[in-house]
Amino acid sequence: MRIDLHTHSTASDGTDTPTELVRNAAAAGLDVVALTDHDTSRGHAEAVAALPAGLTLITGAELSCRLDGVGLHMLAYLFDPDEPELLRERELVRDDRVPRARGMVAKLNDLGVHVTWEQVARIAGDGSVGRPHVAEALVELGVVATVSDAFTPDWLADGGRAYVAKHELDPFDAIRLVKAAGGVTVFAHPAAVKRGQVVPESVIADLAAAGLDGIETDHMDHDPATRARLHGLAADLGLLATGSSDYHGSRKTCVLGEFTTDPDVYGEITRRATGAFPVPGAGGTTA
Repeated sequence: MRIDLHTHSTASDGTDTPTELVRNAAAAGLDVVALTDHDTSRGHAEAVAALPAGLTLITGAELSCRLDGVGLHMLAYLFDPDEPELLRERELVRDDRVPRARGMVAKLNDLGVHVTWEQVARIAGDGSVGRPHVAEALVELGVVATVSDAFTPDWLADGGRAYVAKHELDPFDAIRLVKAAGGVTVFAHPAAVKRGQVVPESVIADLAAAGLDGIETDHMDHDPATRARLHGLAADLGLLATGSSDYHGSRKTCVLGEFTTDPDVYGEITRRATGAFPVPGAGGTTA
């Protein structure tokens, strides 16, 4: 059983539509895929409608959080998307994305980079605009070679020359809100140092004490030694250890199923969730 619990679609910053995502997941030989767009559940209905037979969908989101100036992402699975308090916080984050992106465009212009808001909006399309869309604009202009190369202090990394902050959740509040909505929380890529500063392991212990369910141990941004260390930390703290691709379509080099989650861990996630339930594929739409 092959299970990938972290993917993105055009509802946020992926390049596959939700329909394409689930079809590509089935073609990649996955049995279970989670759609975890940034701070939104907008792609869920389309993914469910297109879900191929033999593939199960886990609905979720990747919540933007910040603690003591350090950005972190919280994967939330199988929560009630209509729970008012969590919905309100996700809308605050979403509504802050456009002025934030405009602010990054303005900073880049001040740095002599002739990116335009119209260019970024075209790249984002109907998705929730974010840093990857600005990064892709830099690629189009030849300023950087890849999207990842834009996430440096010179450009868009946390605290970088063109960085602009946005509304983000306190991770302890995120855990509380997701739990209240019947969901399950997993700290995404907690040791991805190439993305910027990460929180110390003592914070992960505090999050575990506050109800965190798991950590994403197996991820493309964790080298083998880091993955082994995180597996040990998860065992010590009684946390679930997950593996995922963090697939973004053609925007990143990761591929569906690059890392996967143990079926027993997946079973425990679904056992703990009360806000929503896995959706088995029924053949999907033919359009």
